[in-house]
Amino acid sequence: MNPERIETLIAENLPCETLRVEGDGQHFEALIVSARFAGKSRVQRQQAVNALLRPWFDSGELHALSMKTLTPEEWSASGG
Repeated sequence: MNPERIETLIAENLPCETLRVEGDGQHFEALIVSARFAGKSRVQRQQAVNALLRPWFDSGELHALSMKTLTPEEWSASGG
């Protein structure tokens, strides 16, 4: 698994204003900005992304993904 593949998997299932994934092949970090996160808690946002990637977690192809999940308004307020 590589960062580009993870970006593609997320983007195909979640409309994102900003999406960046970095990693070393084992551990990855993602910045995901999506209007779909509005009204959801941090845990609910992460659960939604994890659900999209569940098949790859279950197969062991994807091991660890830490993520920052923001709405476009939160991203803008943070200087993004």
